[in-house]
Amino acid sequence: MSTLVTAHDAGPVLASLLRASADGDQAAFAQVYDAAGPMVYGTCLRVLRDPDLAAEALQDVMLEAWHSAAAFDADRGSAEAWLATMAHRRSVDRVRSVQAARARDEQDANSSYVREVDEVSDEVFRRADADRVAHGMAGLTDTQRESIILAYWGGLTYREVADRLGVALPTVKSRIRDGLICLRLCLGVR
Repeated sequence: MSTLVTAHDAGPVLASLLRASADGDQAAFAQVYDAAGPMVYGTCLRVLRDPDLAAEALQDVMLEAWHSAAAFDADRGSAEAWLATMAHRRSVDRVRSVQAARARDEQDANSSYVREVDEVSDEVFRRADADRVAHGMAGLTDTQRESIILAYWGGLTYREVADRLGVALPTVKSRIRDGLICLRLCLGVR
C-alpha cells in the first residue's frame, strides 16, 4: 500500500495502514510513522516537557504500535486516538519513572551521607550560644523577658500571652518586638 496520507483522509487511511502493518507490511508502517509521528511526539512533549525525552517516548510508542498493530480495533476508536492514548500512557509512565528514580537517588544520597561530627566543638558552640542568649535575655526588662518566654518557649500566641499577663494585645506585641530588637543587638544578629 503506497498511498500518501493527507490530513483529510488520515483516519480511514491510517486505520488501513495499521491493519497492513499488523500483517508485517513495513512500508505501510513507515507511512503510519510519517503520518502520526508529529501527533505522537506532540502528545509526548506536552506531558514530558523535554524534547529529548519526548523523542525517546515517540520511538517507544511507535515500536509498541508496530508490535501491537493487530490489537488496533477501528470499531473502538480512531487510529489517531489509539496512538495518542499509547503516547500519553507511555509519557506518564516515563514521568513517574523519572520521579521515582530521583526519589531513590535522593534517598540514597541522604542515607549514605555521614556528617562528620565533632561532638566536643558542637557542645562548645551550643553552650556559647546558650550563654549569649541568656546574657541577652538578662539585659531585657522583666516584662519583655516574660512576654518573650511565654511566646517563644511557652508556645503561646500573642493573644494568649496578653490574656495570661492581663494586658492589651498591642502592649504584648510592643514588648516582644522591642525585646527581640534588644536581643538581636546583643547577639550581633542583623
